Amino acid sequence: MKLPVYLGLLHASEAALAESYRQVAGGHGDEPDVHFLCLTLARQCDAHQEALRPVIDRYGETTEDDEPERLRHEGLSETRSGPVGLLRDLQDLYLIANLVDITWTMVKQAAQGLRDAELLDVVARCDGETATQLGWLRTRMKQAAPQALIAAS
Repeated sequence: MKLPVYLGLLHASEAALAESYRQVAGGHGDEPDVHFLCLTLARQCDAHQEALRPVIDRYGETTEDDEPERLRHEGLSETRSGPVGLLRDLQDLYLIANLVDITWTMVKQAAQGLRDAELLDVVARCDGETATQLGWLRTRMKQAAPQALIAAS
């Protein structure tokens, strides 16, 4: 069974996303909505990792398979400045959140195959929140794009 590989990928990706949200919050404190919402979303990712604990205890988590490792994203190491920097940082968050989202989808497929009601409950809660995160990121990028790409000099 390779589910532990994807549980490990999901756990690490949620951690990278949480840390990246914190990085963006700290780097863009001049944008209060970004700062405070990124901190909230980081805590949400922390809660997702915690929700995975019983599942990981049951199935394990591994990184033995090389293929999913190519997908791993370490997160943001630093933030950029200015309007274009904010837009690019949000875009990076969006990419990591999409990795998390599709990994939740793969884990859901496995949970359905296993008929694991507990895992399905975790997926339903966490994947839905990740979808909401993606929606906010998309909306915030749309809001930031005109100023960053047209008005900023």
